[in-house]
Amino acid sequence: MSNSFDDLTAPSNDQPNDSARGESSHHSPINRANASQSSDAMRQPAEVRGAVQELLRQGYLEESQKPDLFRKTIVHERQINAALDPLDLCIKLDTYRGIALVKVRDDLQAASGVTHRTSDPWSHPLVRRQRLTLEQSLLIAILRGVFVLHEQETGVGGRLAKVSVDELLPQYLTYIEDSGSDSRNEARLMTVLDQLKGYGIVSEVDANHEITIRPLIAHLADPESLSALLQTMRAMAFPNRESDSEQGDPT
Repeated sequence: MSNSFDDLTAPSNDQPNDSARGESSHHSPINRANASQSSDAMRQPAEVRGAVQELLRQGYLEESQKPDLFRKTIVHERQINAALDPLDLCIKLDTYRGIALVKVRDDLQAASGVTHRTSDPWSHPLVRRQRLTLEQSLLIAILRGVFVLHEQETGVGGRLAKVSVDELLPQYLTYIEDSGSDSRNEARLMTVLDQLKGYGIVSEVDANHEITIRPLIAHLADPESLSALLQTMRAMAFPNRESDSEQGDPT
C-alpha cells in the first residue's frame, strides 16, 4: 500500500533517462551555437565570396567596371583560387590591363601524370562552348588588330581603346561583300557589334558613335589564328586578285 511519501519519491515516467539526456544535450542551444560558430569560421570572407560569385557569373571581372571588387580580387587571389580549386578552375590576373578571368586549370595533367578531362578545357562541365559565326570571328580579328595597335601606341594598360564605327566599316567591308547601301552596310556591322557585346569584347556604341574595345579581347583568341582567318577571308572575297598575283607577268 503506497503512501503520499512514496508517490513523491517515485521516479516519474516523464523524466528522461540518461541516454535521453545525453541525446538532448547534443541538440541544446549551446551546442547548436557552437556548431553555427564553427560553420561560420569555415566560410570565406564576404569579399572573397563576392568576387567568386561575380567571376562565376560573368567569367571575368574588369577593373574599369568594378574597381573595388577587382582590388579585392588581387588582395585575396590565394583564397579565391582555393575556393575555385574543387571545380578545377582558377583565376588569371592581368593587372596591366585591369582584368581577371576564370580559366580551367592546366597543371592537373602534368602534376598527376594521368590524362584528365581538363586537358581539353572545353570538356569541363562548367565551360560552355559558344560557337562564333564567321562574321563575328572576322570582326574579332579586326578589333584585335585595332587593340594591338592601340597598345603599341599608348602602352599596355593605358587609356581605353576606342574606335569609331565609321573607322571600322571600311575594314569590315574589305572582307564582306558591299551591299551598295551605306545604311545597310552600317546596320550589318552594328548587328555583329551588338552580338559581340554579349561576350564582353566591346561596349555599346556611345554618343560619339564610338565603341570601347574591352581588354578581354587580349585573352580571347590566338593572334596567329586570327591572322590566318583574315588571309582566308581576303582570298575568298577577292579570288581574282589572288590569282592575278600568282600569274603576274615576269619583268
